[in-house]
Amino acid sequence: MPSKRKATAIKGKTLRQKVRFDAPPRAVYDLLMVSKLHAAFTGHAAKISPKVDGLISAYGDYIDGRNVLLDPGRRIVQAWRAASWPEGWYSTATWEFRAVPGGTEMSFHQSGIPDGDFEDIKSGWIEHYWDRMKAYLKRRA
Repeated sequence: MPSKRKATAIKGKTLRQKVRFDAPPRAVYDLLMVSKLHAAFTGHAAKISPKVDGLISAYGDYIDGRNVLLDPGRRIVQAWRAASWPEGWYSTATWEFRAVPGGTEMSFHQSGIPDGDFEDIKSGWIEHYWDRMKAYLKRRA
């Protein structure tokens, strides 16, 4: 007979950020989802499956997870975790891309961030992703 253990919900904190890029939505999407481009802007190894349920890893294996939903140029949803997080703890990271005059407005939402890691994750997205993505796109323009 199967165990009747009660599942424990992981709560954590929720982060929301909006960022503007001077590039079309598909170009911003591809930076996050094409392994070679991801590695180019971060300067670290990345293996990112382009398929739903495919595995992802970035920053050398510091980040891992899987794709939950992919709508190229529009939306990415991933189960995402940092290697320093408690075993089995995944957050849900969602990127939405919207064309605006001269580029893209990206809305980012991440729920389930461990409380003690929230501030580092908040600043980490800006420093290690959004700023580097902008710089990479500027060099490529």
